[in-house]
Amino acid sequence: MTHPLHALPLQPRFTTLSPRFYTPTVPTPMPGAEVVALNQPLAQALGLDLAATPDLADYLLGNRIPQGSQPVASVYSGHQFGVNVPQLGDGRALLIAEFAAPDGKIWEWQLKGAGPTPYSRRGDGRAVLRSSIREYLASEALHHLGIPTTRALALAASPQRVWRETAETAAVVSRLAPSFVRFGHFEYYFYQGEPERIRELADWVIRHHYPACQAAEQPYLALLQAVISRTATLIAHWQAVGFCHGVMNSDNMSILGLTLDYGPYGFLDGFDAGHICNHSDDSGRYAYNQQPQIGLWNLHCLAQALLPLIEREDLLAALSDYQPQFEAAFAALLQRKLGFSQWQDEDWTLVTDLFELMQATHTDWTIFWRTLSHWPVQQNSAELRDLFLARTQFDDWLARYAARLQDGVDAASRSAQMLATNPKYILRNHLAELAIQAAQRGDYREVQQLELCLRQPFAEQPEFAAYAALPPSWASELSVSCSS
Repeated sequence: MTHPLHALPLQPRFTTLSPRFYTPTVPTPMPGAEVVALNQPLAQALGLDLAATPDLADYLLGNRIPQGSQPVASVYSGHQFGVNVPQLGDGRALLIAEFAAPDGKIWEWQLKGAGPTPYSRRGDGRAVLRSSIREYLASEALHHLGIPTTRALALAASPQRVWRETAETAAVVSRLAPSFVRFGHFEYYFYQGEPERIRELADWVIRHHYPACQAAEQPYLALLQAVISRTATLIAHWQAVGFCHGVMNSDNMSILGLTLDYGPYGFLDGFDAGHICNHSDDSGRYAYNQQPQIGLWNLHCLAQALLPLIEREDLLAALSDYQPQFEAAFAALLQRKLGFSQWQDEDWTLVTDLFELMQATHTDWTIFWRTLSHWPVQQNSAELRDLFLARTQFDDWLARYAARLQDGVDAASRSAQMLATNPKYILRNHLAELAIQAAQRGDYREVQQLELCLRQPFAEQPEFAAYAALPPSWASELSVSCSS
């Protein structure tokens, strides 16, 4: 069974919660609706018939909504750069509808940028074309890299002008997820002093998204433990692929362990452990090497919000499991990146030494791992050496690495595993910037071509080889902030 957007069959389950959790809010129309990009493979997989939707661009922009839909914006709070903000909420996102995919999985459909809500905090509720392109592309890039994330169904634009640092045109991202509940939803009711709402939300999340927790002796503790595990695994994936979220506030943390809210994100070019992708992050709180511990910090915020449901000692015990789970998940990914048949504790030394060599030269993260993936077969030592200034030291590391590979795995199988783990293509900032510049001139072809390439990040794709090259010198001057 397929669903056109104008006739999605289910009212969101989120609206079965008490009215305290949300406010009915309709999108604010904009003129000149135009489709920038459609994710047809995702639509087909989820049983959405975009071709059967009349006036599709108007549905994607929020000018029209499905029959019987009652869109809502939810309220939440969160810690932003470590500071508690008592009330935030969906300031420009609206939950429009819900539908069942062919496999029975339920998906929520949000419009991001569809106009002001009661939680816009004097903002206009809009998103600009620039940031919307970045979110659309990043959602799909991470998915195809195997990283849990919200999904992007479509991107629509309007010539309506909105003001950020300068006047820009507006756009709306259609994004999908099983749920958009965040850590901040629980925090809001904790600071409001409403333990009954915390319990209601926890029961709802368990019933719809963590049903296995219902059979646990302590269901709420089991819920927290599951969220800790998913969060640890998510951030291990970020670190392995060199992804920097940029604004890991607790309100941007998904209760399902999804990458949520793409703002000033960035992938590493030259390796710098302290890389800060958000120019608004003056202290480096959300730098690349800080992400694992910030994940734990945010889990502490969630655990505190669950104090009315779980004993303090149990909360602390659950949180103590985060670091070993993160390390185990990261080690499993590094094992595949390096082509090892199994991980050994002494491999941490090999990895640490490699990172120090990469840091000294700012070796390109993605190009190094992809080049290394060919090494078991091609023995392309010269090509690898050229990525480092301290070549003698790298020669020593490579000799140790070669010795470590004497584990009985044939070179071709090892290389195939590495090539399926270390991508050739990532969404570099300069590639997104070129697509944005073209789109701002009314040419959306680069957005669509880049999306097509990023659907197969591990394939060679010779027609897209230019996307895998070293970034140009001007890429280092790009500045990305929270403004959208």
